[in-house]
Amino acid sequence: MEIITCRSCGKLFNYIRGERICPACQKKLEEKFMEVKKYIRENKEAEIHTISEEMNVSVSQINRWIREGRLVFSSDSPIGIPCESCGAMIKTGRYCDKCKLERQNEFSHAAGLDQPKETPRRTLRDSKENKMRFLDSKH
Repeated sequence: MEIITCRSCGKLFNYIRGERICPACQKKLEEKFMEVKKYIRENKEAEIHTISEEMNVSVSQINRWIREGRLVFSSDSPIGIPCESCGAMIKTGRYCDKCKLERQNEFSHAAGLDQPKETPRRTLRDSKENKMRFLDSKH
């Protein structure tokens, strides 16, 4: 744990993980997120700059929520952000479906998960072990 300055209000706080803002500013940001989400539901045709102005939140913060997958837009929404890999317009996340698949294949290849699995060879045991046995009922 380290003590850092909140990038939003400038106060010192104990930083553990996540965004580098204090708990009070994090709470305010979460409340703002809920307001923006409600606004978007009520104004489906609103552009990102309109949302930014009306809700008093930066475009970069809205983009961050989109990249995090917290804001998702329908295919007919005017809002979109570029895929970080190829630049195609997407409605949420960091990558388009094509680039996600390419990344997944790259990781699978690097981890060796795309290699066919070897089937273990079966060997016959000593012929004694493979014989059928009968229980003698006379004893």
